[in-house]
Amino acid sequence: MAKPISLEKILFSQGFGTRRYCSDLVYADLVKVNGVPADDPEERIATEGLMLNVEGKDWEFHEKAYIAFNKPPNYECSHKTTHHPSVYSLLPKPFVERGLQCVGRLDFDTTGLILISDDGQFIHKMTTPKKNIGKVYEITTPEPITQNQIDHLLTGVVLDDDPKPCLASACKQLGENVLAMTIVEGRYHQVKRMMAAVGNHVAKLHRTEIGQYIMPADLAEGEWRWLYPDDLHRLSQSVGAPIA
Repeated sequence: MAKPISLEKILFSQGFGTRRYCSDLVYADLVKVNGVPADDPEERIATEGLMLNVEGKDWEFHEKAYIAFNKPPNYECSHKTTHHPSVYSLLPKPFVERGLQCVGRLDFDTTGLILISDDGQFIHKMTTPKKNIGKVYEITTPEPITQNQIDHLLTGVVLDDDPKPCLASACKQLGENVLAMTIVEGRYHQVKRMMAAVGNHVAKLHRTEIGQYIMPADLAEGEWRWLYPDDLHRLSQSVGAPIA
């Protein structure tokens, strides 16, 4: 069990501002600890199961932040954007203050599941192809998807930046113009380029699943939610691995 730490340090670790500012929040009667008003920023508090309320908003304590986010279209997965607003503008300010980063990126026009965290080891684990963690994309095309195109995606296509074939781990046709495709790598515009290589085109792209974690149906566009140990376990499952 983690040792109790001062309330000031807890607030600082969660991204509520400088340590001085966090102390001022307490002195201004703007912080509750497990529903009880706090008055001493130096009070040592156990963090397990801790629920804060800061300036009227509830906040679960998480030593490391892991969140699932449903990315809307026309947002960039970057702190320094070029033509569109940042996905970080849709998140609570403390997440930005504590340096959360997208785990990989989705193109500005791609929607769906993206992970965001401040745990560097987790980010590396989820993005390296060595872990064989699949990402499932729902692809909508203007032209009907043929069995020949699916077979080609599964056996591998050669993209212009690498002679090594790039292949889908799995494909499931959901409709005449809709395909669910699983990939493990994360090359630049990979799904769009793979579809172009087999003679079709991506009109709409939506990510639905990472590992064996499926984006919750009730997670609306632009919304986020905490990920818990069971969620992280599902995320870490490689393609084809059973969930223990």
